[in-house]
Amino acid sequence: MDATSLATLWATIALIIFLGVAIYIKVPGLIAKALDARAARISSELDEARKLRDEAQQLLGQYKKKRKEAEQEAADIVAAAKREAEMLATEAHKKTEDYVIRRTALAEQKIGQAERDAVAEVRASAVDIAVEAARALLAAKVDVKAGADLFKASLADVKAKLN
Repeated sequence: MDATSLATLWATIALIIFLGVAIYIKVPGLIAKALDARAARISSELDEARKLRDEAQQLLGQYKKKRKEAEQEAADIVAAAKREAEMLATEAHKKTEDYVIRRTALAEQKIGQAERDAVAEVRASAVDIAVEAARALLAAKVDVKAGADLFKASLADVKAKLN
């Protein structure tokens, strides 16, 4: 046997002894237990990850639903505000029209009253002028005695009409 064969023989014997000792102290069982424990831990982590993913999906669904409800509520609020603004604008327009109508009626009343006052003033002036003209005519044509008789007759006529 040469040196290489002898070294190979001793390496083989050492390997067999090493494997024998490893089997004797149950290294393969320990390795299997460690691998089984690691597999169980990985499996539980995967299960936990699935649970977390499912919970996240549920939360996402809930938040989407809440967001949709909030958007709907916001749209309802905007629509209500628009309706209220339209109602207020309509009411303000109506009040403005009513105010204009009232002011127009008041102005027409004032104009009518001014016309009536002007007509009454013109009539009063005409009566005053007619009375003055009649007095002047009567004074020129009627003597004092006839004027006194006419005055007494007019006074009696006025008394009769007043009583």
